[in-house]
Amino acid sequence: MASRIEDYALLSDLHTGALIGRDGSIDWLCFPRFDSPAVFTALLGTADHGRWHLAPAHPEAAVEYRSYLGRTFVLETLWRTPTGTARVTDFMPVGDRRASIVRRVDGLSGEVQFNEEITVRPGYGQVLPWVRRVTEDDGREVIVAVAGPDALVMRGDELPHAVGHQHSGLFTVRAGERVEQELHWYPSHRPIPKAIDTDHALNQTCAYWEDWASRYNQDGKYAAIVERSLLVLRALTHEDTGGIVAAPTTSLPEDFGGARNWDYRFCWLRDAALTLEAMLTHGYADEALKWRDWLLRAVAGNPEDLQIMYGLSGERDLAEGELSHLPGYEGALPVRIGNGAVGQYQADVVGEVLVALEKLRLAGGHEDHFSWPLQQAMLGFIENHLADKDHGIWEMRGDLMHFTHSRVMMWAAFDCAVRAVRDHGLSGSVESWEATRELLRAEILAYGFNKELNTFTQTYGGTTTDASLLVIPQVGFVAYDSPEMLGTVAAMEEELVGEKGLILRYRTDSGVDGLEPGEHPFLACSFWLVEQYAHSGRRREAVELMDTLVGLANELGLLSEEYDLGQDRMAGNFPQAFSHLTLVRAADALHGTEQLSLATNAIPIVRRVDANPDLAIQRETMGQ
Repeated sequence: MASRIEDYALLSDLHTGALIGRDGSIDWLCFPRFDSPAVFTALLGTADHGRWHLAPAHPEAAVEYRSYLGRTFVLETLWRTPTGTARVTDFMPVGDRRASIVRRVDGLSGEVQFNEEITVRPGYGQVLPWVRRVTEDDGREVIVAVAGPDALVMRGDELPHAVGHQHSGLFTVRAGERVEQELHWYPSHRPIPKAIDTDHALNQTCAYWEDWASRYNQDGKYAAIVERSLLVLRALTHEDTGGIVAAPTTSLPEDFGGARNWDYRFCWLRDAALTLEAMLTHGYADEALKWRDWLLRAVAGNPEDLQIMYGLSGERDLAEGELSHLPGYEGALPVRIGNGAVGQYQADVVGEVLVALEKLRLAGGHEDHFSWPLQQAMLGFIENHLADKDHGIWEMRGDLMHFTHSRVMMWAAFDCAVRAVRDHGLSGSVESWEATRELLRAEILAYGFNKELNTFTQTYGGTTTDASLLVIPQVGFVAYDSPEMLGTVAAMEEELVGEKGLILRYRTDSGVDGLEPGEHPFLACSFWLVEQYAHSGRRREAVELMDTLVGLANELGLLSEEYDLGQDRMAGNFPQAFSHLTLVRAADALHGTEQLSLATNAIPIVRRVDANPDLAIQRETMGQ
């Protein structure tokens, strides 16, 4: 049985990622890319679907501590047993383009017997490979597994032996002794790669992560967790293409035992744009430019073919399917690969991209013959779909609607375009963009703001809220402390905020998403609420909520998508880029408002605000 989500650590080589449990089992690994079929799939099934377990054999063995080595993704686990102590170091080499995992066991005191079990199952646990032992030129044996295009070679000081369809073995380390193992993926049509120099690989990997993290130099209460979040974003980014996956996993359930299980091993334009912002804010200009280039390559072509997500290299075909041979994480079915949302129209996406690119422009990034014309083409795409309803930011699988957040982000796209011309001297149809921007603003205030309830609403003409409305002041449509936003937050606190101040995305029992009800507080939205509190004179509540959220991270600083407060456990895919992105934003908001007087934290009086009826456009324009 798989571990609890929060018990996993992430390893990364900037091409793919592995999840290793507190029990010493690597239960998830896709080789050679994040979106490749998994060779270890026990996370979504059983040990027979592939894993690599390495832990002391003694029944009273316990983990004394587990941590990353400094500012790296090199994992150290100290095991204590009645007979002695040992340290296991796990890492994926970075910098040599070698798709492998190294596991090193060092005896520290006494002696510790370790048990090792490895079951390689390519094709998401479905394929039984051909496995053989091969003697190399130096006389040492290696284990080679081949299945179709995939081949893996295992080298080590203590190779396990075949037992049925897995390999297992026992070995003992004493104080001062070391045992090393490496599992290396390579294309099956190529010769077996040569052995790795593990000392060099470890030093090179540590040097890479430490050097990358050294550019972050912020102090303050949340500096450490922000640094780790930025490292997570880097770890989820493909070294060659610059594409960032939303998470390295698929089908970890948002609702345990339910059907809200999605494949997040793809690159959402929204996430990529927000990553660009986070990296730019914290001094990673080169990374921001690389993410910009990925964005531009991915969306290049006919604007009418724009997608909300792409593969790591910009692939467009991400058709959704199901793996019926897998029982799912704790029985949550179906297990999905691919993502059907790829074909959805989400009207907010262009706005997300243009807001991020404007921030890059403000930081000195120069537009070229490719980037600015492509942005103009994306604006044309919005103009062509100005009246269309969409699926919204949460990828609703119900009826298409006019989601208020989507309309605000369309407004933001034209707002950025106007400033690009007025403030930065770029060319474009600025008068037309200004007119469209004002048209959208009037429409949003007329139909997306309920005057009687004094709140922005999830959809035009609706009466309920949605946590995505917290983005409205982030893009400057209204101020954080405007009466409209204060009224919206008050309504959210009634409808969506629950235990410990965490917030739901929306009410799933409304049927708006076309799925069965059931979801837990969404961590990214809760970080948005921190930002809202911080900028609207509620700093004390902002700090309290931030402390709660940071406290939900595991001891390695990793966060999932959601949190089940009833069972006190993480839910959803892990680690989740969106959670870490919004953590960085929330910490920045608190850092920027730390001088505010606590006296301003009193809850402001909420006033009703009427939209100007003279600005409203006709419903016929919106196709209603």
